[in-house]
Amino acid sequence: MKLRLSSALPGVLAMLCPATALANPVLDAGYEDNMVLQQGAPLTLSGRTQAGVKVEARLGTTRASAVSDASGAFSITLPAQSNSAAPQDLTISDPSGSRTYRNILIGNVFLCGGQSNMELSVDRALDVYNQLRQSADDGIRLLMVPKATAPVPQTAFAAPARWQAATPETVAPFSAACFYMAKSLRRKDPATPVGLIHANWGGSAARAWFDPQGAALREGTAPLDLLTLYARDPYAATQAFVPQWFDFWRKADKGREPWKNPAILDWKPIPKFTMWNEWTGTGLDKEPRANVWLRTIITLTPEQARGEGSLAIGAIDDMDLTFVNGHPVGYTFGWGVERTYRVPAQHLKAGRNEILIAANNMWDTGGFFAGPERLTFTAANGERVPLGANWEYATTSVTEIPPRAPWDANAGLGVMHNAMIAPLGRMKLAGVAWYQGEADVGQPAYDAKLAALFAGWRRQFGPQARMLVVQLADFGERRSTPAESGWAQLRDDQRKGVIADANAALVTAIDIGEPTDIHPANKNDLGKRLAAAFDGRAMPMPDKAVREGGQITVSFTGIAGTLTVQSGPYPLGLELCGAAAGSCRFVLAEAEGNRLALPIPDGMMPTRVRYAWADAPVVNLVDGEGMPVPGFELAIGD
Repeated sequence: MKLRLSSALPGVLAMLCPATALANPVLDAGYEDNMVLQQGAPLTLSGRTQAGVKVEARLGTTRASAVSDASGAFSITLPAQSNSAAPQDLTISDPSGSRTYRNILIGNVFLCGGQSNMELSVDRALDVYNQLRQSADDGIRLLMVPKATAPVPQTAFAAPARWQAATPETVAPFSAACFYMAKSLRRKDPATPVGLIHANWGGSAARAWFDPQGAALREGTAPLDLLTLYARDPYAATQAFVPQWFDFWRKADKGREPWKNPAILDWKPIPKFTMWNEWTGTGLDKEPRANVWLRTIITLTPEQARGEGSLAIGAIDDMDLTFVNGHPVGYTFGWGVERTYRVPAQHLKAGRNEILIAANNMWDTGGFFAGPERLTFTAANGERVPLGANWEYATTSVTEIPPRAPWDANAGLGVMHNAMIAPLGRMKLAGVAWYQGEADVGQPAYDAKLAALFAGWRRQFGPQARMLVVQLADFGERRSTPAESGWAQLRDDQRKGVIADANAALVTAIDIGEPTDIHPANKNDLGKRLAAAFDGRAMPMPDKAVREGGQITVSFTGIAGTLTVQSGPYPLGLELCGAAAGSCRFVLAEAEGNRLALPIPDGMMPTRVRYAWADAPVVNLVDGEGMPVPGFELAIGD
């Protein structure tokens, strides 16, 4: 069955391949001097030039050519290359001229993506002094993708980015898990260069990294249409989105509509122009996670009110819907994102004008992110009217999080893919190392999200790309009784997403986390595990659970040697559960080769077996090489 991706996608694809005339051909943003090209697979070189011209690529003695399309985009495929640490030049030419990329190596190229735990840098990881002192390696090349979001796919990064050889200076800010993976691979195979692409964003949701086709498959075409509209006209997109927000607010606030009648709110002067966590005695200092209305009044002359204006409100932590005289003009999520909104002339008037902000904070600090000097209204005639620091606020009983627009900074649909992955072009990759999920805890079907991500990366980077998924580390409360756990559920969804894919591996970090720190520093061992998984080392994985007489037997694959229990005779954290919630009980299991035997407690009819089912479990079950068993839940069969 063919998927109709929506009317948005032709515009999306047009923005991927703009028809700008170029003086000579250039490859996409991921191709630069000092890069590593993927060995062992036909090399796809994508780029842009003039429309309808023959473009030739030359790498050493290898040549290939293609004709650019009507937009100037081209894609040339060179034969597969063998690994080589000898620098080569790559030249792209057409009738208008040529461009040569120098100091090119051939090896294995990896995209390392996710949120803050993949982003965590070498200079924040363990043993930093010794590791940096020994980090120089011309056979490891690094590319750090600038952070940015975009409503539609881009062909260029938001800021210049370049490939660099590994040195103490270039390694220090780079992803620690990613670098230690490369270091381990190089130790085993020093003849094969490694290229690493760092594309991460702390706090990002999985959906922010979907490609357009994956986004359409997961969430339908309407959000893509809205994103395409946002790319053209943010004001119009806001008008199309805010009915959802209005419906939310009416339902949450017993039908009230403060944007139409602000007088229904209990307004008070803000204590000071700071984040509301510092407003002592307001209640927001004790519980800053809230929905709060903010307002100020500006006075405009007839000349200032004539024509379209621009409203800058600085950054609001986390989310705002902003009104001018009762009319919504902009909606943004992003705690450090500066807001500047277009205000149509019909929303302005000479004299008193009311600026109203519905602000939501869902975590940590809330409200104004910067000083009042960042807040101004700019009239069509260029005159600037400061908004000042004299604001009022009104708290509300609404505790729910408002709906989030598809362009929001951390969970917008595909917005990070569009700005940080799409510009890489169609280069081939050996694999993707993915460490993300903390932002998706509590949401269903993470395994389906992984399937969409895998498919999108392979569409762009080739079917050969191996997917390496880090199962979330232990973080949070230690518990001594069985309980439900969103973190454990997401870990199990990660496991399911990996076993559904023929070329993926799960690398667990469940034993190397820190219960009090969501950013554990031991990325050194994690990198070694990622390298082992890429090299084909089978990872311990639960296979099936069956009832055998008076016990449940759980068998495993990927066990080197035999299952081993550390620091005691029994593995910790094994539970048998009935069908009902709250029916789980800890049991003392015995390890036998590559199986566990769990005795069935008297009077119990278990239907499930769980392991390490907690936010921050204590685990001691490994294989003969010390590789930990991941957290899981299995249905029990006969």
